[in-house]
Amino acid sequence: MTAETPEFIRTTRTSYDAIARPYTEQLADWLSDRPLDLALVGAFAELVRAGGTAPVADVGSGPGHVTARLDALGLSVFGVDVSARMVALAREAHPSLRFHVGSMTALDLPDETLGGVLALYSIIHVPDEYLPTAFAEFHRVLVPGGHVLLGFQSAVEDERMHLAERFGQEISLDYYWRTPDTVAELLVMAGLRLHTRVLREPADDEKRPRAYLLAQKP
Repeated sequence: MTAETPEFIRTTRTSYDAIARPYTEQLADWLSDRPLDLALVGAFAELVRAGGTAPVADVGSGPGHVTARLDALGLSVFGVDVSARMVALAREAHPSLRFHVGSMTALDLPDETLGGVLALYSIIHVPDEYLPTAFAEFHRVLVPGGHVLLGFQSAVEDERMHLAERFGQEISLDYYWRTPDTVAELLVMAGLRLHTRVLREPADDEKRPRAYLLAQKP
């Protein structure tokens, strides 16, 4: 962490460090009972495989269960997360996979080295002014033809929510709920071509619709 690290990264890191263990225990593998979401991840994996052997970054990898699914689907994949505690738990649960601490706004990766970027429910903590930077980073690190799959809670109109407690722990997390149109426009502005958009209604205890956007670097 340096003086240049944005404040939202510091607060997100500290908050997820604090709740890493209960988060991992309670949300061990949320994809297992979400067949549509799982199918979209599978389709992303197929598209990446069809484009070559370049690796995939699971950005905002948390406890690593989605990273492990991508590995099981035959991808060369690694996880990136702002929380050192989350990274430690992911390494503990999946010792054969690679995880490291990092931010989507400044990926420590060379240009045009990834076949895919997956970011499921991680852009929700990125403020509006930093989201174009993150998408520019996705574009930078992708090989031509590489794919991005985003998943996020959708909203009728863009809004922000602050959470000061979770799992009985004091935290400071901002959540940004955005419309699919807002996010799609930023992807296109970053030089990515929109491929598919999916919006599903809330399931079980979910309170908001889930949006998925698949885009490709030309």
